[in-house]
Amino acid sequence: MIALISQRLLQAIVVILIMTVIVFIGVNVIGNPVDIMISPQADQAEKARIIAELGLDQPLWRQYLHFLSGFASGDFGVSYVHNRPAFAIILERLPATLELAVTAMLISVLVGVPLGLVAGLYPRTLFSRLLMSGSIVGFSLPTFWVGLLFIMFFSVHLGWLPSGGRGPTQTVLGIQWSFLSWEGLRHILLPALNLALFKASLVLRMTQAGVREVMPLNYVRLARAKGLGPARVIFVHVLRNVMIPVVTVIGLEFGSLIAFSVVTETIFAWPGMGKLIIDSIGVLDRPVMVAYLMLIVVMFVLINLIVDLIYGQLDPRVRQQIGGQRT
Repeated sequence: MIALISQRLLQAIVVILIMTVIVFIGVNVIGNPVDIMISPQADQAEKARIIAELGLDQPLWRQYLHFLSGFASGDFGVSYVHNRPAFAIILERLPATLELAVTAMLISVLVGVPLGLVAGLYPRTLFSRLLMSGSIVGFSLPTFWVGLLFIMFFSVHLGWLPSGGRGPTQTVLGIQWSFLSWEGLRHILLPALNLALFKASLVLRMTQAGVREVMPLNYVRLARAKGLGPARVIFVHVLRNVMIPVVTVIGLEFGSLIAFSVVTETIFAWPGMGKLIIDSIGVLDRPVMVAYLMLIVVMFVLINLIVDLIYGQLDPRVRQQIGGQRT
């Protein structure tokens, strides 16, 4: 297990270093923030002063080294627009995005895994066929369109749920959370369902395919021949092996929920990182853009690392393979 952790940590560090280069180059080729920040009536001396303050007069390699040093210390510079540390602004919006992504993923797993298990165990029933057809619909519907339908139906027509905003929050350990109050849960339900629709369909189909693949295998037949009950066969022998690829997909999709919840946050006026990065791109606020992108990179790498470790616990062959490489 120690060998697996060491190998994955080394790979994670290499990936992060490569991504620092990609993010730095990508952000620096997007426009010139000076053109937005400086009035057209400003003279050349004023422009030169602001360019020097932003460090944009330095060679590109020196700007990268400064960026790398700041990344190591968590200092991405001061926002051009908010005049505050960019990383602090991102961290203020992070809890809202995290609780939205976690809620959406919990809904996806709690809905997708049981329904996928049923569809895999009884593939020929009408209910299973309806589930698989419904999952295709979940894949096909655009997120923004579904979000607008949710607002029109549940908020405007029925008046059951609020149409936007985060609602009241409760402070825990100095962080604002909305899921700790009933009103906050009412605000988070619609955007979480909007995000969970695609993910639940994916988890359902992954689980259903895994169950159908595992059920005819010899070790399942052997478990049945030993006289084990159906529940033990399904939850111990079938579901454990089915969850190996499902856990991998859940980890990757959770990262995508955090990174790509921009549309949902915009539709439901959810004050998370997605709305912030859209506004920052519009005004070329580079420090905020870089802080957001690097935070997403680190989170993706950490999520993949955790998924790999869980994968190693679920599948002993992974640990055996690492141990064989060491010898």
